[in-house]
Amino acid sequence: MNIYVGNLSQDVSEEDLNSLFSEHGKVSSAKVIRDMFAQTSKGFGFVEMAGQADAKKAIDTLNAYELKGKKLVVNEARPRRDNRGGGSRGRRY
Repeated sequence: MNIYVGNLSQDVSEEDLNSLFSEHGKVSSAKVIRDMFAQTSKGFGFVEMAGQADAKKAIDTLNAYELKGKKLVVNEARPRRDNRGGGSRGRRY
């Protein structure tokens, strides 16, 4: 299950997320989303957990958990809506 983790402190790393979520089950991957140019954290990331039950337990336990001074927002990730399409966006030609 893919898990959204929001309200991350700027100094939270992938290793921090992996370590925290590993306490609740097997972590397949952990990723902090960073600005493409500055490489600074955008304040959110994703954790992929193999087991559905472990992922649900992690979500329930870690939502509002304080990590490095900020309370995490943890929930099941929703599929990305791609709004970057090449449509005309209402323009007439």
